Amino acid sequence: MNLVIDVGNTYIKIGVFEKSEIVYKSTIEQADFKKTISDLKNNYPLITDAIISSVSNLEDDFIEYVNKFFSVLFLDHLIQMPFKNLYKTPTTLGIDRLALVAAAVDQFPTKNVLVIDAGTCITYDFKNENEEYLGGAISPGLRMRYESLHNFTAKLPLLDLKNPKDTIGNSTEEAIHSGVVHGILNEIDGLIKDYCNIYPDLTVILTGGDAHFLSKRLKNSIFATSNFLLEGLNYILAFNNSR
Repeated sequence: MNLVIDVGNTYIKIGVFEKSEIVYKSTIEQADFKKTISDLKNNYPLITDAIISSVSNLEDDFIEYVNKFFSVLFLDHLIQMPFKNLYKTPTTLGIDRLALVAAAVDQFPTKNVLVIDAGTCITYDFKNENEEYLGGAISPGLRMRYESLHNFTAKLPLLDLKNPKDTIGNSTEEAIHSGVVHGILNEIDGLIKDYCNIYPDLTVILTGGDAHFLSKRLKNSIFATSNFLLEGLNYILAFNNSR
């Protein structure tokens, strides 16, 4: 069994895999990290290997704590990947994006796949049918757009995410909701259309914290999944252990 740990900007996501099947998943804060790892060691004694991916600062003693119980692979840009990385600046590429591409290779081999991760930022990552990663795009996520409107103006309020009542906002609050939500929906639909003009057989995956909210409102046909990044990390671990 494998333990998969994804350290994000706000929370830590943890998954336990029996081969390619996820049997446990949780989202925790860093304060609960060591207790969670200890509990998993007791509850899943067959776990032997772990992979850690971090886009934030994970304290060294946390990594050492995991290393006490399991054989640990710490994901970085030197790890062997199951695809050819054609990104011009590979060392600046977020390792979470590497995991998403790995999941696309595993689950949609020899397919043209666009992975959209809707979180703090919205990332777009494309791999072609030859298992080559070509790159993608990065833009602000939903929460970041709300915060930007508030932080970079004198009077606009900071609002929580809400589905706009109409395209035309008839109050300042409704105008903000309309601008943020419809702006992102049109961005995503527009980029999918651009990719489809080049790759008509495109498969589109939507994942991330805001995937559920967005998937019901997008015009294009997509696969929405919440476990794609964890599945990609598990595949990277299995790929490296098989070498």
